Order: sequence, then C-alpha cells, then structure tokens
Amino acid sequence: MLDFTVFEQLQTLYETLDDEQFEVILKSSYPYQKLIAEHECALLEVETKLKVLNVEFSVRKEGNPIESIKSRIKTPISLISKLKRRGIALTKKDIEENIFDIAGIRVICHFVDDVYSIIESLKAQYDLKIFEEKDYIKNPKPNGYRSYHLIVEIPIFLYEKMIYRKVEIQFRTIGMDFWATIEHKIRYKKDIDNTEKIQELLLECAKLSANLDDKMRNVKNLITQQKRLWL
Repeated sequence: MLDFTVFEQLQTLYETLDDEQFEVILKSSYPYQKLIAEHECALLEVETKLKVLNVEFSVRKEGNPIESIKSRIKTPISLISKLKRRGIALTKKDIEENIFDIAGIRVICHFVDDVYSIIESLKAQYDLKIFEEKDYIKNPKPNGYRSYHLIVEIPIFLYEKMIYRKVEIQFRTIGMDFWATIEHKIRYKKDIDNTEKIQELLLECAKLSANLDDKMRNVKNLITQQKRLWL
C-alpha cells in the first residue's frame, strides 16, 4: 500500500498521469481502499435486506419474487474515467457528493408486480434513506430502456463510528434485463452500420418485452385466482 493518507495527496498525479498509470497508484492507496471497503460493507447490508425480503415473501406468497441478485463495485479505471469526464476533483468530498454508483446491485425479479412489492418493502425500512428514485418501467427511456433505479443511503457500523454510504439498485424483470444486456453490448460495439435501423428494432423489441411482461402478469393473476377458488 502506498503512503497516501488522503485523496488530496493524489491530486497532482491524478492530473498529470494517464488513466492506466494512475489506476495502479490509486488502487494501492489507503484512501481508495478505505472508500471501496466502506462501499463493499454497504453492498453487504443491502444484499442482506433483499435476501431477507425474498425469504419472507416466499413464505407469504407462492415462490420467490427475486430471481437473482448481482452486485459490483466500480473499478478504479471506471471511477477515474467518470471523474475526469465530469470534471470532478479527486477529493473525498467531491466523490461523495457526485459519484453515487460506486456500489451497485441489480435485482432481477420474475414479474413487474414483484419489482414494486420489493421496492415498497425496502422503502418502509426506517434505517434506509432514499436519495434518488427513477421509474423507467412506467416511464421508459426514448430508446425503450425499462428499469427501476433507486439510490439508497445505508448505515454501516464501523469500529469507531457509524457512517452512511450510497448504493445504486436497479430492479428489472428477466425480460427487461435480457433487453438491456443486449442493448448495452450493441451500443459499445464500434464500426456498426445501419444504427438507425438497429435502434428501431431495439425499440420494437423493448415494446414486445413490455407486452410479454404484461401477459405473464395476467397468467400469474389467473393462476392465483384459481388457487383461491380451490381453497
């Protein structure tokens, strides 16, 4: 570990070295490792909350609402690129006030109703603060992207103190996640021709995916109604 105790000591290197060179120094420094450790702890807290809700919902209802939970910590090079792209100084204060996705979780649910049920349960927890909320399911992006984004602040209890750290949570159905994964791969491919046609087809696929989610919800509701009649 290099002998840097605060981010400000790295500022000159941040401004003069290229991203790859600075990445090596950054990830070996104490302030970066401390920042990442705090966000890893925040991820664990949020993951635990989601897993507990999944178990409880499975007891109260049929099956588990959550298909999978995927978590990640932003890589050093990704953090550096975002800071430079947005003209943000390499200070603890600037990072905390401007970068909210160092820790990220993607929650894949079976049905749209499951997404909203899990979100409402999370929002009801007193120790969780909602920092930002965007519903791209009811209000899709122009390209067809659908998801529900939450940025939450979660308390983590360290050796000497309690601090809050932010975690970005993306909620999707299986269909939404499939579409977003393919769109992401295509968007970052270079030298692609017929981009307008591709965007048109992707938007059409997004609408088909939304329609499929609606139809699957109808199937689920019919099965639930029949089970109630049998009781």
